[in-house]
Amino acid sequence: MDAVIVIAAVVAGIVAGFVLARVFGGGGAAAASAAATEAQGLRAAAQAEAEQLRKAAEIEGKELAQKRKAELEDELRARKAELARQEEAAAAREREVEKQRKDAERRAAELDRRERSAEGKGRQIDAALEKAEAAQADARKKLEEVAGLTAEQARKRLEDEVRTQAQAAVAADLKQLEETAVAESQARAKTIVATAIQRYASEFVQERTVAVVPLPSDDMKGRLIGREGRNIRALEAATGIDVIIDDTSEAITISCFNPVRREIARLAIAALVADGRIHPTRIEEVVKKAEKDVDKVCREAGEQAIFDLGLHRLHPELVRLLGQLKMRSSYAQNLLAHSVEVGYLAGLMAAELGQNVKLARRAGLLHDLGKAVDHEHDGDHAEVGAQIARKHGESPRVCQAIAAHHGGVPPQSLLDHIVDAANQLSAARPGARRETLASYVKRLEDVEAICVRFPGVHKAFALQSGREVRVMVQNDRVDDAQALVMSRDIARAIEAEASYAGSVRVVVVRETRASEYAR
Repeated sequence: MDAVIVIAAVVAGIVAGFVLARVFGGGGAAAASAAATEAQGLRAAAQAEAEQLRKAAEIEGKELAQKRKAELEDELRARKAELARQEEAAAAREREVEKQRKDAERRAAELDRRERSAEGKGRQIDAALEKAEAAQADARKKLEEVAGLTAEQARKRLEDEVRTQAQAAVAADLKQLEETAVAESQARAKTIVATAIQRYASEFVQERTVAVVPLPSDDMKGRLIGREGRNIRALEAATGIDVIIDDTSEAITISCFNPVRREIARLAIAALVADGRIHPTRIEEVVKKAEKDVDKVCREAGEQAIFDLGLHRLHPELVRLLGQLKMRSSYAQNLLAHSVEVGYLAGLMAAELGQNVKLARRAGLLHDLGKAVDHEHDGDHAEVGAQIARKHGESPRVCQAIAAHHGGVPPQSLLDHIVDAANQLSAARPGARRETLASYVKRLEDVEAICVRFPGVHKAFALQSGREVRVMVQNDRVDDAQALVMSRDIARAIEAEASYAGSVRVVVVRETRASEYAR
């Protein structure tokens, strides 16, 4: 507003100066009138401009005032909102503090209540204990008065009763656990064994202790005997066999329990007969050549067995010993075929159980290696085989499986059990082995004798070719719990003392029979 007034004053001064200059400069009335008119117009224009400036200033002032007012209002609202938030936070903190205070008071009250309850229960327990002790003392006195027993005698009788009940309970639990374990293990074992048997088949074998060599004519018998028997003596001395020359037409018999020497003699005699030159010096030459041929055959047989099982890196001496098993047999079962069969079965079982198949086959193939050396080493063939395998660089696990496959060394790993099971399976399958009637009867008698010597046993019967023994006990001397324990003891005794292939099932039978006649 002050600026508008100043501008109007300046314009008025300019107009007055201009009028005065025209009046005094022109000197005439007309000029004065024109000047006055012009001055009035300028004044009016100045006033109009001043009015416009004043209105513009008023509008600008109002806008500034409104803007400032809006800013102040925004600031006031922000401060009010901040104050509201602070008040809300303070109220929330107060509520939380109040809640915690109430929870603390409630917990304190609960603890007080529990403490009072515990004190009350403690007093009740103490009272109950006192009553129980008093009742026990009264009962003890009454028992002693009625039964005429002292406390020590009553305790002894109670201990005996508790022991009897505990034995019965343990026997029942043991029977249940054994039945469960046997059922599960038999199911699993049957699956593994059946799988192995289905995937492997072998041929029947026969044992031989003699060999027959055909001759082109009976005249050749005289030439083999030689003058005063020198040829036949030289042949027997060089080969270690017995030559049986009898009335059999165009044939002689070679007898020897060592199959390697028997095969050497057979090849040597066949070569001598084919050559026609028969004298001691020639016999020695032919026998040496036959020994080399048999050794070659043994090596080839060992290499073929290793190839069949997919093995490698076997020491040459082990290969030779394996080949010698081809010349040997046990209960009419060829040992090399048996070893290969055990290797296959062990590999199949290892595959079923998620074990190392190659390692199982290797241990199965070498498990009877000790039988190839006869009397050359002292000790059980399992231990001898383990020593030979260890000497020629086989792994400790393979050597342990070889040593443990007959139980002479305690098994230490699953591989030991696999090789043992495969060995028993190969030996026990139908047609694998045969034995004489006398040894068969003797084995059954031994098993029955072991059972009969247990107290309370009335009779024992070996069934199923010795695979099961049925033990009849006296029911007045053996109860159900003792029958269960007796079956385990008899099984352990048979394991320790009897020789058998496979497994023997021990069945203890206890029964009560009552009979009467209707007359």
